[in-house]
Amino acid sequence: MALSACGWAWASQNHGPLTIDFVLRQLDGAAADFRSLSADVERTKVTVVVDDKSTESGSLLVRGDKMLLEMKAPDPRTILRTGDNLYIYTPGLKRVEEYNLGKNRSLVDQFLLLGLGTSGRQLAKSYRIAIRGEPTVGDAKTVELELTPKSGKVLEQISKIQIWFNESTWLPVQQKFFEAGSEDYSLVHYSNIVKNPPIKDSEFKSRWPKGTEKIKPQQ
Repeated sequence: MALSACGWAWASQNHGPLTIDFVLRQLDGAAADFRSLSADVERTKVTVVVDDKSTESGSLLVRGDKMLLEMKAPDPRTILRTGDNLYIYTPGLKRVEEYNLGKNRSLVDQFLLLGLGTSGRQLAKSYRIAIRGEPTVGDAKTVELELTPKSGKVLEQISKIQIWFNESTWLPVQQKFFEAGSEDYSLVHYSNIVKNPPIKDSEFKSRWPKGTEKIKPQQ
């Protein structure tokens, strides 16, 4: 097992001509042993027409179909996903919004969990894929992909996505989401990424303070 893993890692960094088939195979291999992830997250929202830029940071935990995203300054909020349930807690408003994802679950995952344990097979099913090069992001050599959603529902919100995969781990170090109908985009950068850390169930328990208003917006 260890020899096989070492061989796979070596091959992933010493490849021949870069092809989509090669990239998808690497993502399949990385997804096969993906169980959990922890990372720091920085998200920058750019509104092009008024030349406005805002940045927020936080931390991310993922395990199976559970996700905890805790955003800090300047707009603190917690996004918790457990199975089909999604919660958005805003401490400044003392309010938590509760959603049942149901049939929209796979659609939501394309935004929340894209590239985090996503197999090449899954990626090819949902997107048309083009390779844009092998730039260095921070200290990581990456493969940059451009993804065009095949789903009309996704295209109504996102026209395309650029994603940079670290060639040594095949996990994303950066994602760029372009909004439909404008040039606006969101840039998400991941750092301090740890694959398969031990994460307890208790990390994904809802812990809203006493007095928090619970609402279920119409979907």
